Order: sequence, then C-alpha cells, then structure tokens
Amino acid sequence: VQLVESGGGLVQAGGSLRLSCTTSGNIFVINALGWYRQAPGKERELVARKTIFGSANYADSVKGRFTISKDNAKNTVYLQMNSLKPEDTGVYYCNAEGAVDYWGKGTLVTVSS
Repeated sequence: VQLVESGGGLVQAGGSLRLSCTTSGNIFVINALGWYRQAPGKERELVARKTIFGSANYADSVKGRFTISKDNAKNTVYLQMNSLKPEDTGVYYCNAEGAVDYWGKGTLVTVSS
C-alpha cells in the first residue's frame, strides 16, 4: 500500500486547508484511514480516523473544526481543516491500518498567528 499526501502549506490563523491522501497498491487490506500530525518537539498524535464502515473519530482538539472524508472512487481520503490555529502546525501524515500500518511521507502545515 502506498500513500501520497498533498495540500499542506502556510495559512493564517482562522484559515482553511484541505489535505488529500491518495492510496494505491493492495488497498483491500485497509481497515481504516486516518491522519496523524507531529508538531516540532512532540510525539505523533492521531488527528482523525475513519473506518471502512464509515465511523469516524477525532482528537478533542480538532472536533468541530476538522472533517475527515473518503472518496472511494478516487481511493482518496481528505482532511478538511477549518478555523486553523497556530497549534495545528505540524507535519501531517496519512495512515492506513491493515495487518500492519502504512504511512505516507507527510505534508507540512504551518499556521501563522
């Protein structure tokens, strides 16, 4: 399974970004897709996750601001991020859960105050 993220960039606080993660390869082994982030000096943390059955969960810090969605026809998962805050800054990684975890290389999101 290969994961390629896109959509990161620099945005002012209060702005929006949409991240995309396109999957390829043996995607039938995937049980869930999600987004994690790692801020400078911090551990990687779950941001949002969605199972193949459609259930989603979010980190408390992003509830009401971020939305994870999937386009099965495009094998792509999205993370719509609204009302961004400086503390949302970090490298965002796409994750696919199967028998093992698969990771993308990450895309940098920088939110300026």
